[in-house]
Amino acid sequence: MIHILYRQPDGTVCADLTAQELPTALKEPQGLLWIDLVEEPAEACKGILRDIFDFHPLAVDDALEETHTPKVDDWETYLYLVLHAVVLNHAESEELDTLELDSFLGSNYLVTYQSRAIGVVGRIWETAQRDTRLLHRGPTYLFYAVSDAIVADYMKTIETLDEQIDAAEDQTFSDPTPALLEQIFTLKRTLLRLRRILGPQREVFNKLARDEYASVAEAYQMYFRDVYDHLVRLYDISDTMRDLVGGVMDMYLSVVNNRMNDVMKALTIITTLFMPLSFLVGFFGMNFFQPATPLLAWTDKFAFGLTLIVMVLAPLLMYGWMRKRSWM
Repeated sequence: MIHILYRQPDGTVCADLTAQELPTALKEPQGLLWIDLVEEPAEACKGILRDIFDFHPLAVDDALEETHTPKVDDWETYLYLVLHAVVLNHAESEELDTLELDSFLGSNYLVTYQSRAIGVVGRIWETAQRDTRLLHRGPTYLFYAVSDAIVADYMKTIETLDEQIDAAEDQTFSDPTPALLEQIFTLKRTLLRLRRILGPQREVFNKLARDEYASVAEAYQMYFRDVYDHLVRLYDISDTMRDLVGGVMDMYLSVVNNRMNDVMKALTIITTLFMPLSFLVGFFGMNFFQPATPLLAWTDKFAFGLTLIVMVLAPLLMYGWMRKRSWM
């Protein structure tokens, strides 16, 4: 789908331009043209990007055919920028999914390409249609509004991951199952991938805030510096959350080991308590040799009763002895 918004020099905004009218709109330096290509076939996009805007073929190929980390390329008369939005894929065990936004920022235009639709960009588009003041401030501010919305949407993902870490921490003490261990590893991978995205994206806005570009007026650098500050904070939060996940992992292993020790302790106690009984029944049950003398005393009622008493008292005495030594 191809969305077109055009603010004319007199301030009026129209959204019904055709492809044939785009070259005329581009020649007007006081106008503002925003074209948003959403899930549009690559061949259809090439006709617009190469023929109408005359973007470099390498930049067009990067936008349409390859996946990049966040970056900014200066092509003198325009900037090619790659940003990533993030979303948690609930269908795949909360794995982090990235949505790439490729942008071309010129002096009087902004071209955005989404291979998969990004919700926050759509919301900015609807806002620009309702409130034309967003278009009156120029393409640089328009790109700032889009990028700021993408970065602000990161916080929702951060909050969701934080809630999952808290839930995993609580479950570690109540029900440390193998499924929980798998969830902890998923959180660890998710935070690692988030960190790999935040780092390069932070540097993109650091360059926009500090370097000189023909397409970025100095007055707007402070806006990109604000986005940069947000990304620095998000990067620090992701580092802290990664440490928390490592702590949850250590707690899980500690709880599982403690439970295993308790199981081994219980089994050892049971074995120890029955050890004297095993000795007694084993000793009196040996029948390999025939006694040379009569041993009727060993089989009368007194011997039977004494054996039962010993068999009952032996585990109790050993239990008391182990309790006294704090083994239980």
